[in-house]
Amino acid sequence: MGEPDATVPTESWRVCVHGRVQGVGFREACVREAHRLGVAGWVRNRRDGTVELLLQGPPQRLSELHAWLRQGPPGARVVRAEISRAAPPCAPCEGFDRRPTE
Repeated sequence: MGEPDATVPTESWRVCVHGRVQGVGFREACVREAHRLGVAGWVRNRRDGTVELLLQGPPQRLSELHAWLRQGPPGARVVRAEISRAAPPCAPCEGFDRRPTE
């Protein structure tokens, strides 16, 4: 399932995850799950205690990753995972990376 399908439209979503999501391996788990689903983008901690993601890929795969984000890895306690469409133009991402805290 990990390879993107060029025939399916790609969307870009921003997700902000609230709860106990820092210091529990959340970002590393996000990278693994995004790779498994073939979703491109990035993840980073925010200074306000949230985790922010930019996701790019087919809507179905983005929805699958969002469903996973609502639970997170063991040790996380997700309160909510808010989605917003990333405003164009949003440059295409290659792979899925962990970014520094902002």
